[in-house]
Amino acid sequence: MDFIKSQFQESLHVLNVFMASEEAMLSIEKGINLMVDALRNGNKIISCGNGGSMSDAMHFAEELSGRYRNDRKPLAAVSISDPTHISCVANDYGYDEVFARYVEALGNDGDVLVAISTSGNSANVIKAAEMARSKGLKVIGLTGKDGGKLASLCDAEIRAPFAPYADRAQEIHIKVIHCFIGAIEKELA
Repeated sequence: MDFIKSQFQESLHVLNVFMASEEAMLSIEKGINLMVDALRNGNKIISCGNGGSMSDAMHFAEELSGRYRNDRKPLAAVSISDPTHISCVANDYGYDEVFARYVEALGNDGDVLVAISTSGNSANVIKAAEMARSKGLKVIGLTGKDGGKLASLCDAEIRAPFAPYADRAQEIHIKVIHCFIGAIEKELA
């Protein structure tokens, strides 16, 4: 029982630290504004990440293109998660290129890339952000730890408070993603 309670207490502590950060709240607001502007202008949102972060990227895109809390028209969002694309590019160019090749093929000036990396140092996410910037996309980063190399590539970086394991950053990321979706839906309803 003590272990179970400690997990929720640790999670609550990280959330409270995050919520107390004015910088984090302003970065979330900036990210929302970038995505709302892109969607209003007929652009799209592309999301990517590895492992659990890929699941978060997929969840984010499907809630926008599908439905979140309210019925509304679908919004242009896609995650880089097609296994045939990933295995093809990984085989031919290396795993570091799987997201960048997709952004190069489908990203357009005015689109937004939501790049998710709990360390901020995932090579393939960094390469995607670099490609996005070279093509005129805005980059929103969901990071952790010290933000890693991804932090300097972001127009808006939302960094989870330091925790020794990635799961705490992922918990913050999914809360931020739900905030993004709710705010986008509210603005565009």
